[in-house]
Amino acid sequence: MAQAKPSSESRPRGRPPVRSDDETKRIVIEAARHAFAVDGYAATSTEELARGAGISTKTLYRLFPGKAALFEAMCADRLDRLLSDVNLQANNQADIETSLAAVLVACADLALDPEVVALQRMVLQQSATFPELAANFYRDGIARTAAALAGWLRDQVKKKRIALDNVDEAAGMMIGMMVSAPQRAAIYASLALPSRKEIERRAKVCAAILLDGCRGPSSGS
Repeated sequence: MAQAKPSSESRPRGRPPVRSDDETKRIVIEAARHAFAVDGYAATSTEELARGAGISTKTLYRLFPGKAALFEAMCADRLDRLLSDVNLQANNQADIETSLAAVLVACADLALDPEVVALQRMVLQQSATFPELAANFYRDGIARTAAALAGWLRDQVKKKRIALDNVDEAAGMMIGMMVSAPQRAAIYASLALPSRKEIERRAKVCAAILLDGCRGPSSGS
């Protein structure tokens, strides 16, 4: 005779659902983002990170080999979200100047994001003691942003909207022109980051200056 299945009333209650590794990683990354921002990289222990995420240190080390790997994952996670728009902004705009200004705004949204600037400040403070932080931040943030802009520029060259011999070099120059001064002012002088209106104005000025030297024959006046 088959046994009746236990009713929902007879099942154990109060037992939390088992989280997937991906969900647990997201929780750990959020805990790390807060802890690193408040206490800094050096002062944050793996035990504190595990406690903040509600897991054991054993689970933490299973998901992330060490604190440096967790910092890298945290940077990559944040930058993945912000970079998702860089290649998609303004591809269908009618004129190249408006298009380039919109793309520069998208790059500035990443580079001048308060959290990204805070991470960069922390990396600079800790780079002598933890050089891998600087290398990871450069690879996951600065280099990827430049690569995204270079990809957009390469597409514009193919469309003969601009003329550039070295799009990778040009991308680095454009990002530097757009965000370096505001970044330095925020990191070294603790000045406020530019507002959205200021960023848009700066992007228009940068686009106009840059295009004077690389406007293609089919881009119009």
